[in-house]
Amino acid sequence: MNRMSSVPIYLIFAIFTSSSMLEASSINGGGLRFKQENPIKRSDFPTGFLFGAGTSAYQVEGAYLEDGKSLSNWDAFCHTKGPLFIFVFCFYSLMNKWNVTKSAAIVLLLGCGENGENGDIANDHYHLFKKDIEMMHSLGLDSYRFSISWSRILPRGRFGEVNPLGIMFYNEIIDELLRKGIEPFVTIHHEDFPQELQQRYGSWLDPQMQEDFVLFAVTCFKSFGDRVKYWVTINEPNAFAEMAYELGVYPPAHCSQPFGNCLAGNSDVEPLRAMHNMIIIFRYNIFQPKQGGSIGLVASSFMYEPLTDSDLDRKAAERSLVFTTGWSLDPAIFGDYPQEMREYHGSELPRFSPEEKRLMKNSVDFFGINHYSTVYTKDCTNSSCSNGGDRAIKGFVGITGERDGKLIGEPTSVPICFVVPRGMEEIVNYLKTRYNNRPIFIAENGYSSPNVEDVEVEEILNDVKRIEFHKSYLASLAKAIRNGANVRGYFVWSLMDSYEWTFGYNVRYGLYYVDRKTFDRIPKMSARWYQDFLKNNSLVDHPPIRSDI
Repeated sequence: MNRMSSVPIYLIFAIFTSSSMLEASSINGGGLRFKQENPIKRSDFPTGFLFGAGTSAYQVEGAYLEDGKSLSNWDAFCHTKGPLFIFVFCFYSLMNKWNVTKSAAIVLLLGCGENGENGDIANDHYHLFKKDIEMMHSLGLDSYRFSISWSRILPRGRFGEVNPLGIMFYNEIIDELLRKGIEPFVTIHHEDFPQELQQRYGSWLDPQMQEDFVLFAVTCFKSFGDRVKYWVTINEPNAFAEMAYELGVYPPAHCSQPFGNCLAGNSDVEPLRAMHNMIIIFRYNIFQPKQGGSIGLVASSFMYEPLTDSDLDRKAAERSLVFTTGWSLDPAIFGDYPQEMREYHGSELPRFSPEEKRLMKNSVDFFGINHYSTVYTKDCTNSSCSNGGDRAIKGFVGITGERDGKLIGEPTSVPICFVVPRGMEEIVNYLKTRYNNRPIFIAENGYSSPNVEDVEVEEILNDVKRIEFHKSYLASLAKAIRNGANVRGYFVWSLMDSYEWTFGYNVRYGLYYVDRKTFDRIPKMSARWYQDFLKNNSLVDHPPIRSDI
């Protein structure tokens, strides 16, 4: 998961549906508990519908320099402290003829997770993956969504060789999943790439990155495509472009005023350039006839509602959908960016050649969305807005989670992120209409518990609100499916608590709690619920979990 988009992007959550009612609860912090009159069941979804859970490489694997893996962009970004890293970074710089002084200076000025946290060890999934897959099996997952570490497979990109130990690691994961009857759902690129590509030519700001990505993708198809039937090219290119090149909070930390104070960058232009290079002109159909798989793209997809009943705010909500989800998906389906973006950005929005348009059109078999929440939109074309809402890069739209002093939904641990289940049905219906009911996967949906100081483990484990979040969002999704939406699967974010990028380890989405000292995976109440749900038994009432941790 990521986060902070046109709001701080990745994880925004929402309020409750009319089919739910509230009751008090002393569990999980004593807040409101949601009780559905008609509990959602697995049988409410179509036969063959995939239920799973997800993670990403940097967030769970660890082993950041083990078995031939090189430094990734996130390794460099997060290693801001300590003499050991400075030695390792300078050594790698000298070996690869990087500009040591410039590289170290940039790294030392950047920041990463809270309290200096990073993904060096993460959840040690690199060494514990067999136990984790057994955990998935006991949970009853149909599918596991994970990503492949680019710097583990091609440590130096096209400037070096394929790392056989990296290939072996993912072969073992895929084979073990299949032995347990779990479908691999593989994301090729989920935020991390070899730092050398950043040092050599600026990564996604340069078209050369396409050549490197295509090599990486082809290597994955050749190595794993005989067993992987679901591929995602890039996870949330729209979110990454915003976080890395507009807000400057992800590597390479580029931004400009009023979005941030970075050492380099142009927030009005660089996100457009980076996104243009991420929309890869590549067709899986070279491999598809023999391998029989399918390929898609995953976008960060909030739902947007007008702040007022005015026509301007209504158009602002429509514009937000186009400038976020449409920005990601339109080129892969229609062969070009949305016309509305062209009208607002003019010559700053890069153009595709006629041949590129032809190659991109209908280049995906499905698309995925990472949906967490809904927010209000305010038009900024005719009124002043703060935080960059009055800029073209934001579509001249202001974002807020509050109207008339009332939040759109219950808050979570991520700023401007709320619980709004109705948004799931609304975003799916929007996509069904815009893209002619092309197959959809809900690639991420999850709840981050409010961050409470000195929270007890027992409180983390008794995550009643996470259960009710998933129940309500699934009920909303089931309604969209009953009305004809072609949705093929749903992945909980996340399988276990993990490194949540710049939020570190204190923002928790997992079905399993991970003890940071022992790396034990401990099932939360939500894991028990999901296990029952996958058995089509959603009526089990589990007692509170007691813990001596």
